[in-house]
Amino acid sequence: MAIEVKDAVVIGGGFAGLSAGVALAELGLRVAVIEGKPALGGRAYSFVDSETGDFVDNGQHVLMGCYRETLDFLGKIGTRDKLIVHRNLEIEMLDGPHRRATLRTAALPGPLHMSAALVRYAHLSIGERMKVIAGGARLMFIRRFERERLAQMTVAEVMQALGQGEQARRCFWYPIAIATLNEDPQLASAELLAEVLKRAFFSRRIDSAFVYSRVGLSDLYCDAARNFIERRGGIVTCRAIAEEVEVGASGAVSAVRLREGDRLRAANFIAAVPPQQLLRLMPEGAISDRYFSRIGSLHSSPIICAHVWLDREVTNAAFVGFIGTTTQWLFNKRRIFERHGERHPGYLSFVISGARGLADRSSDELLAIIMNDLRAMIPAAREASVLKAIVLKEKHATMAPDPESVRNRPSTATPIRNLFLAGDWVRTNLPATIESAVMSGRMAADAVGARVAA
Repeated sequence: MAIEVKDAVVIGGGFAGLSAGVALAELGLRVAVIEGKPALGGRAYSFVDSETGDFVDNGQHVLMGCYRETLDFLGKIGTRDKLIVHRNLEIEMLDGPHRRATLRTAALPGPLHMSAALVRYAHLSIGERMKVIAGGARLMFIRRFERERLAQMTVAEVMQALGQGEQARRCFWYPIAIATLNEDPQLASAELLAEVLKRAFFSRRIDSAFVYSRVGLSDLYCDAARNFIERRGGIVTCRAIAEEVEVGASGAVSAVRLREGDRLRAANFIAAVPPQQLLRLMPEGAISDRYFSRIGSLHSSPIICAHVWLDREVTNAAFVGFIGTTTQWLFNKRRIFERHGERHPGYLSFVISGARGLADRSSDELLAIIMNDLRAMIPAAREASVLKAIVLKEKHATMAPDPESVRNRPSTATPIRNLFLAGDWVRTNLPATIESAVMSGRMAADAVGARVAA
């Protein structure tokens, strides 16, 4: 059966697809958002653990004050009040047991607030701190005036060019790069790191603030976005599995065929799905085009997130970075949300980004690695017992951000005049983050709006 949708069909109900749907609805266009899974959320979803009552994100997602598109999106759908803003960046970095230093921004206008944090960063000598500050300024110069050169470089290569020593890389540059790019610094794009640093640390003080959701990710945006779209005459539906994007004789998309046989017709289409899923949807003749063949060259990088409930609290810090271990980051959920559990007082989340070589390990093996790292770094954890643990592996969490892949990221507009792309992996000049996903959805909606108005 053919179902007519007046203006646009959006394939995919994650941040990218829902932000596109909201932007289209705001323009007054009639839109249908379809999601193949039983629930909205894509790769950024949450669920409530029945035993503890805690919400569990599929990965530990942190927003920042520089996520302007995301904050604007949440404001439009009415959920911005569900965020907690930690205005002063404060990260405890551990380089072994009892070897701690804190990166804490000062109450100064940006970027002086970050310079003050580095001046007091005890893992580096005074000379190393000055070199890091000078290196950051030099990187911003290269970003502005030598962009083409930067685009060819990896993070490791640009660190060499900036004269950054091993200790500065270990204790400052590489933890930031791995966390934001989800890739080994030997492979990751220096251009993307420079963009992250510019937006988060070399701009306004509020831009470096960590922003957490008081609720699970799904509760933060999925239902609110659905309601926004449906109140404006749109449709949002799950369990609607797209099988093929049909391209007619005119060279435009004529319909999306669903697995159950229905065909959705519209004037415009936005595909807000991962790269390989997009290629599976396209007819064989379309993917031979150079635009689509370059998408086929994009690879992914995995993230491992473990949620662990201990019988006691082992640290007062809200956010801890581990240096020199497999496990990179610890999020102390009880401290972040100022909620203290009685039955499960120590609720911690751990992250391993760029987890190549680990994603195929069993959950028990990964949990053992994480707990060994925790006990090595925080001696108080050695007496703690694990009451419950959930290990989540996202094997295709983000686009692998090597320089070649960054060059191959596609534009929003495709060679098919009424087909547009959204997703954290399209060309937004940002790494594959929530902000990139939301930005891409708005960009795709703007492109549809321009085409409708033409």
